[in-house]
Amino acid sequence: MLFDQIASNKRRTWILLIAFFILLALIGAAVGYLWLGSSLGGVILALIIGGIYAFSMIFQSTEVVMRMNGAREVTEEQAPQLYHIVQDMAMVAQIPMPRVYIVDDPSMNAFATGSNPQNAAVAATTGLLAVMNREELEGVIGHEVSHIRNYDIRISTIAVALASAITMLSSIGGRMMWWGGGRNRDDDREGSSGLEIVMLILSLLTIVLAPLAATLVQLAISRQREFLADASSVELTRNPQGMINALLKLDNSEPMQRHVDDASSALFINDPKKESGFQKLFYTHPPIAERVERLRNM
Repeated sequence: MLFDQIASNKRRTWILLIAFFILLALIGAAVGYLWLGSSLGGVILALIIGGIYAFSMIFQSTEVVMRMNGAREVTEEQAPQLYHIVQDMAMVAQIPMPRVYIVDDPSMNAFATGSNPQNAAVAATTGLLAVMNREELEGVIGHEVSHIRNYDIRISTIAVALASAITMLSSIGGRMMWWGGGRNRDDDREGSSGLEIVMLILSLLTIVLAPLAATLVQLAISRQREFLADASSVELTRNPQGMINALLKLDNSEPMQRHVDDASSALFINDPKKESGFQKLFYTHPPIAERVERLRNM
């Protein structure tokens, strides 16, 4: 059951990534049709822009991410329990030990960063360390180490990059419409054919709707990777109850006091902003109750 859930989450992620590339190709085709007179040229341009975005974001320094979130690196002497748990989980996961950081914040949270296991780091808040017992802390750190082992940070970064590229291309298409840019067709003097009108409408709809669709796909990928990390943590610790208890405590945690930007919020094990109402439609994390239910059904 555990391995079936892990395999299912991985399949869903790949399906969502394929959907992302289809969206990128569609927005490129729409902009290319309106601006370049060539849908294929637009697709090629979109893939190049998406690749540049992804490449630049993947290699963002771990130190920069930690500094943005107010994390300070600690040694074994400064945080022995946290250090040893990270060391143990990394050993079981068969990856190099990540560097260990602490964020001075009374809320309960943790996150990992790094494009690959060789330059990864794990951070926990002081609130998490004060409230969680060892079994619960092992579940949380197992979750973060699983993100590293599964290359979730890289996948999430690619998703953010593709969403950014789609939004930028949509903005370009919108500006072209606003300023009267677009295709110069020789047959405009005689009126457009029915097919051209249909293509124009489809292109405009793609430009308008693609950014929203990209955001929804990006968030769906983030939620699937959270489910996968929960299941992978249980694989490492062999203690589903420890992970369940940790999630139940996280559900009662207050929002983080320090500001967390949108790009960083998806890294945390628990939504640091605790959004409610309409904003919950765009949450980066699945509901805690659903995560707990999946673990109980393993």
